[in-house]
Amino acid sequence: MSATATNRSALFIASCASLLVTSLSFGIRAGILNDLGVEFELSGAQLGQIAATAFWGFPVSMIIGGALVDKVGMKNLMRLAYLGHFVGIILTIFAGGFWSLWISTLFIGLANGMVEAVCNPLVASIYPEEKTTKLNQFHLWFPGGIVIGSLVAFSFGKLGLSWQMMMAVMLIPTVWYAIQMERMAFPVTERVKNAVSDSDMYKELLNPLFIIITIAMLGTATSELFINQYVDVLLKSVSDNAILILLITSGVMTFGRGIAAPVVKRFSTSGMLLFSAVFTTIGLYLMGTQSGSMLFVSAVIFGIGVTYFWPTMIGFVAIYLPKTGAVGMAVLGAAGMFAVSIYMRFMGGFYDELTLNLTQVEAGRKVIMTTLYIPVVLILIFAGIHFYIRKKHA
Repeated sequence: MSATATNRSALFIASCASLLVTSLSFGIRAGILNDLGVEFELSGAQLGQIAATAFWGFPVSMIIGGALVDKVGMKNLMRLAYLGHFVGIILTIFAGGFWSLWISTLFIGLANGMVEAVCNPLVASIYPEEKTTKLNQFHLWFPGGIVIGSLVAFSFGKLGLSWQMMMAVMLIPTVWYAIQMERMAFPVTERVKNAVSDSDMYKELLNPLFIIITIAMLGTATSELFINQYVDVLLKSVSDNAILILLITSGVMTFGRGIAAPVVKRFSTSGMLLFSAVFTTIGLYLMGTQSGSMLFVSAVIFGIGVTYFWPTMIGFVAIYLPKTGAVGMAVLGAAGMFAVSIYMRFMGGFYDELTLNLTQVEAGRKVIMTTLYIPVVLILIFAGIHFYIRKKHA
């Protein structure tokens, strides 16, 4: 079966399933982070290092995958993705301490990065007429999987089931998407289809607009993923249902990405990014200053803010910087995940230091309010980009 005859809907669904596994790894791990700390007597800094491993394994894999996808083909790289997911899940289930958790998380992080490295250019290639919309709909499975993972963690916890059983749930979609990917043929990327040379592609990476959007990605990824991954630790002392805050945020993101089509029509791509930065700032401020029921209100506002960050950043590059190809998307995503890994490791130690002199409530809020500076800076960056794009395409 040729790539051109492949049903693009089937490819899209299989891609979504692979991203579901990626997001389950974040949602379930966020839900079991405290359990891991208790069972293996891990400090906040150690938990931060373990969680951060997935975030720096992700960019390493994305860069490698982005550079190789046009050379070895999307299908071969997806094989590495599902093998990495399977091995990482099994090693986590049988982990015995810090280092085994670290290694298993690395495998999962590498697999997650490979999924992004392949599926972003895949979606852009099979839906060239609606890139931003379809990239948002593809990426709804990231918060969607976090919703599912959080529900699994919450319900399994209430039933007294082990965290190992929670991790085992991830094997189901892993095996399913592996089987589906093996059955299908894959197209070439847009860059290959449009005959853009390697030299032209790498030259485009030096475009000032690409450099600025990559710098902005450091902030958008950190604003979204650090808070979502660490919310159970930061807010557990403020709310008995801290993981439900993650559930609400992710639910809002899933819904928002699902209705991306009319939003894209109403706002420009750059306008969506500016809108997102404003709402993220408001949501984080409320999350760091409020308690009780207002925490859930803050989760909704924060969720609205970060909904369109990641997929719209990828869509921006696909639309305005198409010559960067799969490598451009990979560099963008890798930069974001690398920033999160560094920030998470730093903030894990920062949180531990704060708890020496502050209560856990005060320390958690201090971390959130420190993070608040990031979306404030993003407002300025995206305002500049928005007006530049409007002027250029007026």
